[in-house]
Amino acid sequence: MHPRRPDGFDGLGYRGSARDERGFGVAFPARSFSSGPELGHWVTTPPDIPGSRNLHWGEKSPPYGVPAPPTPEGPAEEPFPGGGGGGSLGGVPGPSTGEGLREPGREQLSRFAGFGIGLASLFTENVLAHPCIVLRRQCQVNYHARHYHLTPFTVINIMYSFNKTQGPRALWKGMGSTFIVQGVTLGAEGIISEFTPLPREVSHKWNPKQIGEHLLLKSLTYIVAMPFYSASLIETVQSEIIRDNTGILECVKEGIGRVIGLGVPHSKRLLPLLSLIFPTVLHGVLHYIISSIIQKIVLLILKRKTYHGHPAESTSPVQSMLDAYFPELIANFAASLCSDVILYPLETVLHRLHIQGTRTIIDNTDLGYEVLPINTQYEGMRDCINTIKQEEGMLGFYKGFGAVIIQYTLHAAVLQITKIIYSTLLQNSV
Repeated sequence: MHPRRPDGFDGLGYRGSARDERGFGVAFPARSFSSGPELGHWVTTPPDIPGSRNLHWGEKSPPYGVPAPPTPEGPAEEPFPGGGGGGSLGGVPGPSTGEGLREPGREQLSRFAGFGIGLASLFTENVLAHPCIVLRRQCQVNYHARHYHLTPFTVINIMYSFNKTQGPRALWKGMGSTFIVQGVTLGAEGIISEFTPLPREVSHKWNPKQIGEHLLLKSLTYIVAMPFYSASLIETVQSEIIRDNTGILECVKEGIGRVIGLGVPHSKRLLPLLSLIFPTVLHGVLHYIISSIIQKIVLLILKRKTYHGHPAESTSPVQSMLDAYFPELIANFAASLCSDVILYPLETVLHRLHIQGTRTIIDNTDLGYEVLPINTQYEGMRDCINTIKQEEGMLGFYKGFGAVIIQYTLHAAVLQITKIIYSTLLQNSV
């Protein structure tokens, strides 16, 4: 019995149907995996992937269904038998001189650098900027505060005071719980979309029904993650002075306890989870909608700017690789920034409702030392908005906004430094 897996098969887009697929640039001759006659169809890799082996830098694949440009006539290439055949690697045919895989070191560097760029962005967003998130949330729930910390200068000063009196752990508390909340959110979204007809992604040919079902999926996901988000919020604002050494799964334990009403200390002022569903879902859905719109707009602007500023025939390999990675990162950065700024007042209200009645003690954001209890008595979202407006003024909704400025300034700086390093490495490899 002959094996069904062909010799030299490298797993890239193999298709075994008896149909003719053309038009993606350089084609892969299919291998016969039986003693019968050789198959006459083609196997291709996805088009226009940065660093793909079927494209040279700066080239574009023709649209699907458009015949590939004729190639000069010459001796037919033999299928790669597994060891012979010059100019081929892993079943990918190429010229005998090896120009089909020119500069593989630069391709590997491009892929590695692309991974490093994304990793640097995630590290900055979730780890390096966590102190800003901690102070921002503490200022939002501190209704006692006289200093609103609307500028980054006062925020840096109070961060230094916390670090001096309590140590670095005071600025990175609750970081593990934020990852747990993200994991619960992604897991809940995947499970719900698997067992329901609700779409996880929206196609280009969307309709109002599909958009509504997609937003319903997001809403259900936020509801599932809500108790764990509340537990994570408590961990990030609780003062390190009176805090015990909690385990990494404490967020899960407290979230489940919040649902069943056991094991979590609370007072009569604790709002039931049903009262928190509307503000939580409202904030989450609006944040997602604004982020998606801003991301699409920024990507469209960057692509048009790149197309008009760098014609395809004059684009350098370095610029091509930069255009492949950075527009999406910049779009994500702009989307997150705009949504956080626009929804900051709603986030302040949401955090105060979540923290009420949990007997949480936070740091004094006016002095940088001492602690304060949270003893609010809001009846709901509307009462919280009216109380903040009357007692703290409109700027009360923006307490701790200076931390947002520091957070995104730091993120932008890391992206720019990463781009400079990446450009230097690519130029040296050319």
